[in-house]
This record gives sequence, C-alpha cells and structure tokens, in this order.
Amino acid sequence: MASPKLYAGAKLREVRTRVSLTQKDFAAKLGVSLPYLNQMENNNRPVSTSVVLSLAKEFGLDVTELSAGDGARLVSDMREALADPVFAADMPPLADLRLVSSNAPALAHAFLDLHRAYRQTHERLASLDEALGREDARVRPSPWEEVRDFFHYCDNYIDAVDHAAENFAKADGGNSNIRIAAVSALANAGITVSFEDSDTLRRYDAETKTVQISTRAAHQSQTFQLLLQVALERQDALLEATLDLARFHTSEARAIAKIGLANYFAGAALMPYATFLEAAQSTRHDLEQLATRFGASIEQVCHRLSTLQRPGAKGVPFFFVRVDQAGTITKRHSATRLQFARFGGACPLWNVHRAFEQPGQFLRQLAETPDGVRYVSLARDVSKTGGRFGAPVRRYAIALGCEVKHAPHLVFADGLDVSADAAFEPIGISCRICERKECHQRSVPPLERQLTVDPDRRGVLPYEVG
Repeated sequence: MASPKLYAGAKLREVRTRVSLTQKDFAAKLGVSLPYLNQMENNNRPVSTSVVLSLAKEFGLDVTELSAGDGARLVSDMREALADPVFAADMPPLADLRLVSSNAPALAHAFLDLHRAYRQTHERLASLDEALGREDARVRPSPWEEVRDFFHYCDNYIDAVDHAAENFAKADGGNSNIRIAAVSALANAGITVSFEDSDTLRRYDAETKTVQISTRAAHQSQTFQLLLQVALERQDALLEATLDLARFHTSEARAIAKIGLANYFAGAALMPYATFLEAAQSTRHDLEQLATRFGASIEQVCHRLSTLQRPGAKGVPFFFVRVDQAGTITKRHSATRLQFARFGGACPLWNVHRAFEQPGQFLRQLAETPDGVRYVSLARDVSKTGGRFGAPVRRYAIALGCEVKHAPHLVFADGLDVSADAAFEPIGISCRICERKECHQRSVPPLERQLTVDPDRRGVLPYEVG
C-alpha cells in the first residue's frame, strides 16, 4: 500500500521563519527550486522524501513534527463552533475545514477567538450581567479558557520549563531525594518551610519568607506544592519570559498561566522527562508502579504521561481528561486524534463516567470514534479529602488512553481482544457534532443533520436523524 502524502506547508513556513531565511535561501538549503518550495508551503504539493531528509540534516528537525501540529485540534474546535445555532445548518464540508487548518491556521484561531467572544457576550446578555452596565465593559475572553487554550495548542509540552525541571532534579539529588532537594532549594533562597494543620494546602508569606504546607494533604501533594514554590522562587525569570511570549489579553489570564507553568515545573521535577519516559516504557505504563516509584499520585502520573511530547524523544501519544460528577470536563489534553469538546461535557458512553460507580478500580474500554479511529481507554475515580472529619470530599474521574496501535505498550490492554470489531464501543465527542444516527444516549440532535419527526412512530429518540 502506498504511503499517504505528507502536506506540511504551515510547518515548513514555521521552520523557515524560525531560522530567518528567505524562500530563495531556504529552497537552496533544501535542494529544491523556489517555485517548488512555494507550492509545498501552500500545500499544492506534498513534502518529498528528499526534503524531509534535508530538513533533518540541515536544521536538525524531528521529522515527526511535520505530521504534528494543531490540525486535528483546529478542525475539531471549528466543527464544534460551527455547530452553534447562530450558524444555522450551514456546516462547511470537513475537507474545507481541513484546508483552513493546514493553510490558514492563524485565520482558524481568529475565528475561534471571535466565536468565543460571541458566546461570552450572549451568556452575559442572557444572565443580565451587570458588567454590561459599566463604562469599562467590553468583551474579553475568559481568562480560564484563554489559559486552557494556551496549553492545548502547545501540545501540553513546554520545552524550556520541562528542561529546567529536569535539570533541577538532576542537580539536586535525583527523584529519590526530590522532597529534600525542594526544601533545601527554598532554604538557600532564604525561605523557611513549616508543616501546619490547616485547610489551606499551601500559603506563602513574603514578609516572613515562610511557606506553610498543610499536614492534611497527601504526602505526594505536599511534595508537589514544595516544588511549585521552588518554581515560583527559582524559575521566576523563565516563567515570566514564557508568559511574555504567550501574550495573554488580561492580567488575570497571565496570573492563572503562571500558576499553571509552576504546576508544570513541579510535575516535571517530580517525574523528570528522560527518567520517567524510560520507566514508563519499561513498566508498559503501569500507573501504580510509576506512582510508587516517583512518589506521585495516579492523577499526577496520568497528567505527566500526556506531556511526553519532547521533539526527538516522544512517548506514546495519550489523551488525558478529568471530569466531575456532573460530567463537566475540568482538565483535558490530547496528543491523539481524539479532541474533547470545548463546551459541555464528555460523551456519556465513555467509561470515564462509569468510574464513579466502581470506586478504586481501573475500568478498561475499547472505543471507536465516528471517524473510525480506535482507542484503548482507562478510567478511574479520584477522591480528594479535606484531611479531617466533616471536611468536604472532592470527587473526580480521570481517563487516560491512546490509539489501539499502541496497545502492545500498555499493560492495561493485556487480555483485550483488539482484533474483534465487536469489542469496540461507539463513542463521540459532543452530541451537537456527533454523526452517529442510532445513539441511544443522544441528548440533543446533531445540528448538521436534517431531522424527521413522525407523530405515529416513536423509537429511542423522538426523531430520526437524516
């Protein structure tokens, strides 16, 4: 079977801009003519094998980057946005959306920003938001959503922060002493660490230069918070430089993102990239073994696995998601072709929801999305207590998964018949854009399809999808 053609115009332009070369000079480096390069950059021609080899030789490019990028995310996000009733039923063909995502990604991002602003304005009007009555009222993206999208389109991997965390773990004694190393690093910065019986997980007093960690928190959470404080103290310049590049619209978004980057550093220091990747591969991604070895929680391990996308040393591409009991997605990331809905909850047929019914167990599922891609999905409940009698318990469920072709590298796939078509359960992304006609759990009709309502006939749904 012939290999699929590789169109990577946006990535070629990105590489050329990064090395500050004109099209003429870049073409000469790649050994192709200027018109040929122009056609490849505009996706009128596929990238040839000789060009791929030249990119690796001349610019040290990890060739897997050519097929990576925002394409799948942009297509998924545009489909969801275009399913908004404001666009009626005029959904552009999927081929058109793919062309936009590959040829004009900046335009696609601008469209998503515009739609997000529209949604927020509409929601404010519906709830009679008092902000509309102020003189300084203006439409702004939600700080939380802006930060979420920042990590989403960075592939949830921040190279500079990841390397800094890995270097810290190496320089300060390695993972086995990472908690001691964090306390020592803070002491060197003149900060005293105290452990107190408190509802507050972490509190830093700048005047006394004291950081207080709650003894009610789990041991791995205490270590994580110590490392987060290390990031804020020792890596402030790096975090601020990364935030400058992100160009957030509001100070609130920048502040949220800084905490997010500090969290990223903490996770990467607790589970250093190269060491963690080797351990993940050798244990075939056994979550419990990894949690024990690195002194981390199952959720922290799953989140870290979803970030292993370092160029030249990538791990298995995983998706990772956390939902609450209402089905609302509170964390999401996907290095796979599976993309989560930006608004609303996850598909009810997904095993992540069943995790609440069977606490303390790993639930396995073979699933297939409407585009025909098959996945191995693992789900488990996560409870976070307040550390004292009567304190509220926060309950979530997490899911980790990868495409079924990676099943041999996943211990949780052992015993599953990945060759049987009947073993795969149909799941979707969002009911509004799901193409399945016979779904018994559908909550709303798909906006792309014409509906037939027969008053003399009633099936599972009160309508039929055309």
